[in-house]
Amino acid sequence: MFNEVKKSIQWGEETLTLETGKVARQADGTVIATLGETSVMANVTFAKQQKEGQDFFPLTVHYQEKYYAAGKVPGGFFKREARPTEKETLTARLIDRPIRPLFVEGFKNEVLVMCTVLSHDLVNDPDIVAMIAASAALTISGAPFMGPIAGARVGYEDGEYVLNPTCDDMHDLRNNPDQRLDLVVAGTKDAVMMVESEAYELTEAEMLGAVTFAHEQIQPVIDLIIDLAEDSAKEPFDFAAPDYSAIFEAVKAAGEDKVRAAYAITDKQERVAAVAAAKEEIKASLTEEQLADPSLGTALKKLESSVLRGSVVKEGKRIDGRALDQVRPILAEVGLLPRTHGSALFTRGETQGLVVTTLGTGDDEQMIDALTGTYKSNFLLHYNFPPYSVGEVGRVGSPGRREIGHGKLAWRALQAVLPAATDFPYTIRVVSEITESNGSSSMASVCGGSLSMMDAAVPLKAPVAGVAMGLVLEDDGSYAVLTDILGDEDHLGDMDFKVAGTENGITSLQMDIKVAGITPEIMEKALAQAKDGRMHILGEMNKALSAGRTEFSAHAPRIETMTVPTDKIREVIGSGGKVIREIVEVSGAKVDINDDGVIKIASPNNDSIQKAYDMIHAIVAEPEEGQVYKGKVVKIVDFGAFVNFFGKRDGLVHVSQIENRRLNHPSDVLKEGQEVYVKLLGFDDRGKVRLAMKMVDQETGAELPPEEKKKKEDAE
Repeated sequence: MFNEVKKSIQWGEETLTLETGKVARQADGTVIATLGETSVMANVTFAKQQKEGQDFFPLTVHYQEKYYAAGKVPGGFFKREARPTEKETLTARLIDRPIRPLFVEGFKNEVLVMCTVLSHDLVNDPDIVAMIAASAALTISGAPFMGPIAGARVGYEDGEYVLNPTCDDMHDLRNNPDQRLDLVVAGTKDAVMMVESEAYELTEAEMLGAVTFAHEQIQPVIDLIIDLAEDSAKEPFDFAAPDYSAIFEAVKAAGEDKVRAAYAITDKQERVAAVAAAKEEIKASLTEEQLADPSLGTALKKLESSVLRGSVVKEGKRIDGRALDQVRPILAEVGLLPRTHGSALFTRGETQGLVVTTLGTGDDEQMIDALTGTYKSNFLLHYNFPPYSVGEVGRVGSPGRREIGHGKLAWRALQAVLPAATDFPYTIRVVSEITESNGSSSMASVCGGSLSMMDAAVPLKAPVAGVAMGLVLEDDGSYAVLTDILGDEDHLGDMDFKVAGTENGITSLQMDIKVAGITPEIMEKALAQAKDGRMHILGEMNKALSAGRTEFSAHAPRIETMTVPTDKIREVIGSGGKVIREIVEVSGAKVDINDDGVIKIASPNNDSIQKAYDMIHAIVAEPEEGQVYKGKVVKIVDFGAFVNFFGKRDGLVHVSQIENRRLNHPSDVLKEGQEVYVKLLGFDDRGKVRLAMKMVDQETGAELPPEEKKKKEDAE
């Protein structure tokens, strides 16, 4: 009934298995990949005809994590997987980026790739397994895909690269000093296609070594996919790329000079208008038959690309006249918004980000429900890209894949320099509002985010800057690496290579390629050129704020941390939360208690924090023998007075310990409600407290020295 094909290899410390032919047989290609006990099913379907008038490649990649894969029931009211989580969105992008450039040029049929996590062993991350499964499914589907690709995750521990480290190793790098890298690399047999990383100030050489190591480690996986395809692949889809050379020559003859003149304009909006006008002039000179050619749009885009690329590689001339390694003019400002906790405006050429930092308490941490378990995050970075930033009218809705991806890239770049949560007990939220965009707004978010947090008095280990590198690679092997690319250089070039870091090293790296991969030589040159650009940008940022502020905004909460014994937590909370509600109400401070006994007290008012601290301390602390306390007389009896002296704790001052003279009755000198100073003498055999007043100066609360006690006794 089934024509199953299964192939396996030993990959690192686990067995990697690919199987097809048993499940989802009506899809064009289905592969279940298993690493350890983590299994992902990838299904590929593609339309056999192109939609009329289709002028782009409609590839859609979905990645879904099913909670049953880890033996869990989804949280929330509906108990069903709903909108994609951030992890699912980021993984879908991770798979999309290396496979998209490998479809045959001119193929514009609709393609759907669906990856579903079926089993998760909580050790091997499903994202790498999903990428391998998707590549294998595409390879056997018959689609015009020039793969296969494979992917691997690399860690860096004790100076050694680690293949596919565990989920636990990668969960919280900020609090894992032994692990300095979370790098994902995807590539073909011959070249690297995609890089994504979070790093802790690694050098350029260390990062290049990690990428090279990953590319070496994916080779047996590519061989495994080829082995699977030899036994199970479908016949290749009959597709011939359209020949648009004739229409391209006509377009080129009609308007190459016009397009070249338009691209000589440095202002983005004027250039866009001039390019559009040039295209209309070209169309006006074409015949009706040429206008009806379905490849006209492709030819026009190729003309734009050839004009830009030719001037860059042959003449070393960029659109805005800059040198290949030159960064656009930068202006950085901080403290723009009076009521926010920290703010910065970072402008680089025609790209600008308004970045705002808000400090919150433990209650503001984000709760994340993942397959690996539920955990909290105290650093959030949100990136917004409104239509007005590029001078367009567009629909505004919930964040899309691009916004989530760019925000995560900036998050990775900045989290490496954050203080430990034990040293800085705040929740940090950074929001980047992109107000202008013409290339690399994510790196503007990194620069602005660093300045904004410094303005908010977040004690960063070092400032972070980011720069986007581009590449123009010609068929003859000649190439040019561009620093700080414009939007058009990204759109019409061959690489988008973003590098962020401090003076000491790289904190994040992201590379996307539009050609069939790049060589180590090009990557090494790009990294070196990016370092020069990063140092320049850090110098410009330093002009706005050379060091983090030491004082919080008047509107930011102050947080005091104290630790209490875990067996005292119940007393602080009280029955039904009665005690802690009273503390919050009386002090005006916000109180957060975790299971380890760490209590965070937050308020913009220091007096409120101190009041709450004192109230909690009175509950959990134990009185110390020999110490003097201020108390209040709560009851007078024949043999002495009971004094409330430590929280709700009372003790007896025997009549003989009130004064250094004989009293007929304690009421001779004391009355209920009177405040007195008492010294804790100790506890009797039954645990009852023994207090004394006579050796304490009742005016100052200071314990009398022995000679003073003797004088008083003699005088009396």
